[in-house]
Amino acid sequence: MNDTFQALSSTVRRKILAYLSKTDLTAGEISDRFEMSKPALSKHLSILMNAGLIQGDKKGQFVHYSLVKENLFANMNDFLVNFCPQGRPLKMESAELAKNKNSSE
Repeated sequence: MNDTFQALSSTVRRKILAYLSKTDLTAGEISDRFEMSKPALSKHLSILMNAGLIQGDKKGQFVHYSLVKENLFANMNDFLVNFCPQGRPLKMESAELAKNKNSSE
């Protein structure tokens, strides 16, 4: 449980969870939304994975990250993002990305 609270203590990691709320994204797609180095983003993704909040699935040469829907804390964060002034726009962007992905398939 300590890993989960440590993961959720970071604003960046909560934003990553918001971006993953409606669609899966590659590390590159996530990094496009942040001004940070790839190693720093990789560390944030690793912390979220170690906490069991996200998972990575290798598809071709890319790893696609998504929320672990069975994780209670991931579900609580997904719900609370609706009321967060910072998180809500990110969740809406995630829904738009999902819509665009589904229409291009």
